[in-house]
Amino acid sequence: MDIYNRKKRWKIVLIILAVIIISASFFYTNIIVNRFAQEERKNVQLFAAAVNRKAQLVNFTGNLFKQLQEQEHKRVEFLAKVHRHLLDDSVSDDLTFYLEIISNNKTIPIIYTDEAGNILDAKNIDISGIGNLFEDVDLMEEFSAYKPIEVKISGFNKNYLYYKDSRIFSDLKEVLNDYVSTFISEVALNSSSVPVIITDSTQRNVLQYGSLSDVKMLDSVYVRDKIEEMRRANDPIKADFKEQGLNYVFYQDSELLTMMKYFPIAQILIISVFAFIAYLLFSFARKSEQNRVWAGMAKETAHQIGTPLSSIMAWMELLKMGEGTADQAATEISKDIKRLEVITERFSKIGSVPELEDNDIVQVLVNSIEYLKKRTPRKVEYKLNFDTVAEIIVPLNPALFSWVIENICKNAIDAMEGNGIISLSIKEESKNLLIDISDSGKGISLREQKSIFNPGYTSKKRGWGLGLSLAKRIINEYHKGRIFVKSSTLGKGSVFRIIIRR
Repeated sequence: MDIYNRKKRWKIVLIILAVIIISASFFYTNIIVNRFAQEERKNVQLFAAAVNRKAQLVNFTGNLFKQLQEQEHKRVEFLAKVHRHLLDDSVSDDLTFYLEIISNNKTIPIIYTDEAGNILDAKNIDISGIGNLFEDVDLMEEFSAYKPIEVKISGFNKNYLYYKDSRIFSDLKEVLNDYVSTFISEVALNSSSVPVIITDSTQRNVLQYGSLSDVKMLDSVYVRDKIEEMRRANDPIKADFKEQGLNYVFYQDSELLTMMKYFPIAQILIISVFAFIAYLLFSFARKSEQNRVWAGMAKETAHQIGTPLSSIMAWMELLKMGEGTADQAATEISKDIKRLEVITERFSKIGSVPELEDNDIVQVLVNSIEYLKKRTPRKVEYKLNFDTVAEIIVPLNPALFSWVIENICKNAIDAMEGNGIISLSIKEESKNLLIDISDSGKGISLREQKSIFNPGYTSKKRGWGLGLSLAKRIINEYHKGRIFVKSSTLGKGSVFRIIIRR
């Protein structure tokens, strides 16, 4: 029950740590997002302020242009009054002054006609070969922008003063139109990536847009909803271009800023989904591994116990048949019982940390090999490349250590397919004892070398993959040593190395 309580406590601790880490990550990310949002908001505000200033400048230019146009119209009306004055017989003033005013008009194109359209005079325009204004369609259209000014001559007779914008005014008007177009384009193609829609005075007809999908902007419903969305986000900027009309600039936060606002929430959702999937996968893998381990342990237990039990049963049958002596049977049965005791000790200590006592590791190795010789094929040869009568004392649990040697040798026998040489050697160092176990089998690939000590991994069709896993647990965890594949060559054999602390 204690193991489950500890496991439960560890789960609670891990959950608390996970919550702390996720909260810290969310908090830090939220700070970064807020800072980014503030900077992005400043960019949007700067953009709006720049658009406002430029719109004001355009409006000011338009007002100035309007005043210039009005002044020019007044000049034409004044010229018309001068003409009337010149034609008025009742006026006795010096006409030199009035003639000078007319001659000083160097900019405004004027055509002076009678009622039938016959051209009487012209100023600042070339009318060579044209006698009647009404007969020249293009010229008449050119001077139809403004209503002609009547000049009464006498009684019922009238002349007319036709005029149009001066060349200077026309150039200024073209510059202003370009300025307005440039303003709209610059607003639409803003460097801050702010979504923008510019409409006319109806706030429905789109003149220009920027940082929005071209495909989506073809959908009238999307455009209408987007304008309303922008209106709710920010008050539209008015840009009154007088003759060009009133325009509205709608804008909102950039798409990147909108995405960043929801980033912390998306982060939590992604982490949660990932953690949930990882938990399911690890839980499934753990259960699968546990099932294989339990099945493997059951198989290993049956295998370990089966050999001595088979021997005992065989001697019992021999005694029943009257073959063999009782002393001989008792001796062999005693060996099998001792073997069962060793097996019981192994399984009882594999689940808990065993006590290590000073033991002669040479004798343990010799006994393990002697036991294996009687139970392996005759074509398997064992070579002990060390002094078998020497004594090397190390902290050891003989029952578990011999199990390691048996597992490695059994794997070697399978790799050699029951025919080959198994060699053992010992090398002493100041702090460690090195034991190398080599075979002349088929070798182990580099990929397999990384996995052979994992629980459940096996290259055998009927194996359970527990032998080397148990060997690693016994050496690494119980004896605080190391076990690994020192070298291996495909087709030639492998060398396992065990390092035991002295």
